[in-house]
Amino acid sequence: MTVLPDPPFSRWLELIQLAERHGFGYAWTYDSHVLWQESVPMLAVAARETSKIKLGHFVTNPATRDPTVLASAYATLHDLSNGRMVMGVGRGDSAVRYIGRQPMKVAEFELACAMVRELMNGGEVDWNDKQLAFKWVRPELPPIPMWIAGYGPKALAVAGRVADGVIIQLADPEIIQWIMDTARRAAEEAGRDPAQLKCIVGAPAHITDDLADAREQVRWFPAMVSNHVMDLIERYGADGSSVPKALTDYVQARKFYDYNEHSRVGAKHGEFVTDEIVDRFCVLGTAADATAKLKELESIGVDQFNVYLMTQGQDEDLRAYGSDVIPQFSGVTA
Repeated sequence: MTVLPDPPFSRWLELIQLAERHGFGYAWTYDSHVLWQESVPMLAVAARETSKIKLGHFVTNPATRDPTVLASAYATLHDLSNGRMVMGVGRGDSAVRYIGRQPMKVAEFELACAMVRELMNGGEVDWNDKQLAFKWVRPELPPIPMWIAGYGPKALAVAGRVADGVIIQLADPEIIQWIMDTARRAAEEAGRDPAQLKCIVGAPAHITDDLADAREQVRWFPAMVSNHVMDLIERYGADGSSVPKALTDYVQARKFYDYNEHSRVGAKHGEFVTDEIVDRFCVLGTAADATAKLKELESIGVDQFNVYLMTQGQDEDLRAYGSDVIPQFSGVTA
């Protein structure tokens, strides 16, 4: 699950501990240091206040965080958590845009990711004409996996070449398959085993029998995804030749985006999102409905599903997943 690093910190930690008790394998948080609280120290406390659940950002970036600082933070958190850190990383969205900057250039992003992955896991790197290594990394700990978030061919190629897997922020099977095919092609071209590239899907997932209310709660999510889609259209166009129209068509009705309401229930910028897009991108309905959709995602190769816990009834959703959904799966971690 993913929970926003909103104050009060005690509530954020309570939800992570509740997720651990209900059998969730991973607890993620956002990394947008102005919109929300600074998440690295929060993860340090979570590492001390949990025992099994894996922890990380969904996602961080090497733009607002110098890559060497990012690598050191994760290596340190890995030590504090006794080997439970996992990294989701992207080129930067709200963290950079909100402070007047732009996402990293893809080439720069690839160099940073390759270096961070090596350095945080105890390797030696050549960076800024310096040989760097963390001599204090505990070699007995498992490696910290790096999953790269992306939608476009160039970012997905980076994931294929340097990452352990891909993060996909939507639960639409058609788009997921295109994304993974794109990343795995790049992995194969780089001489890596494409089958080893893991697939993580993250989306709002609300357990309820009131579908109309659930849809209203999550219209913010496809609107958030549209930020990335608009960048894709600017780079690749919207004719379907480079990026599938299943991903680009819905943003034609978009009017604006307000980062002050980023990932917030009821955000005005989500009003253009149709019920059909909500249903494709999210996992809504009863526990049986959720199980059926997750089974479909499992059948196309999704390795992990990540519940975006940005809806009402957070405690109830965690309990419902723990009692009624997670037990239906052996190969997928919630």
